[in-house]
Amino acid sequence: MPAGAGEVREALSAAGRLGPYFAISTDPAEEADPTWRPLPERDPDRLAGLTGLYAERLGTGERRVAASILFQGLASRLWSPVVAAAALGVVPDLSALHWRWAPGAPIALWLADPRGHRAGGAAEAADLVHGQVVTGQLEPLRAAMLTFTSLADGLLWGNAASALAGGLNVGPQDAARTAIVRELLSRPPLAGTGTLGPHGFARRNCCLYYRVPPGGEMCGDCGLRRPPRRAEPSPQRRP
Repeated sequence: MPAGAGEVREALSAAGRLGPYFAISTDPAEEADPTWRPLPERDPDRLAGLTGLYAERLGTGERRVAASILFQGLASRLWSPVVAAAALGVVPDLSALHWRWAPGAPIALWLADPRGHRAGGAAEAADLVHGQVVTGQLEPLRAAMLTFTSLADGLLWGNAASALAGGLNVGPQDAARTAIVRELLSRPPLAGTGTLGPHGFARRNCCLYYRVPPGGEMCGDCGLRRPPRRAEPSPQRRP
């Protein structure tokens, strides 16, 4: 069932109170800013440039490492507000989503036309979220990034799953958010990327963060370590 603009704004406003990575602006005044670009970003050159800048920020000469971490950060930025809003019963339509980035600043998101759908339960919410985030955003992002770097699908979708589950570490424990995350993790292409247990998410592969200088640091959910520990992703990993 369609959700009105007011419902979408209210749900996104509530999601944004969890933190800056859960924020999507719906302010119509943002239309005056020419630096906003539509998402998904389909310009490989722009993404390649951002990957290069991100590599410099991380201090790595390995483009695939920077691209992997950038993809995970973008996935986190998309999942966090959409899943939080879905837990309140509203899934925003991201077809009018825009992004803005400047060196040293986090990626900002703006929804130019707040529309969406009401979701009656975790399964329905997961179906809607999957369509908006995986099909509408992450799959085109993956396609664009693979034009300038080589990353295995298992790694990319493991990154997406890690970003999805990592959102549960922010804010109070929320049964509705957890149920939606579990539903999403059971659906391709996230199915089989890891397990969500009492100690948090444990992925079956690695995002390559351990290769960032000086090296050796692993994420809390890394497939190279056992047992997993619940931890916030390093701030360096988030664009």
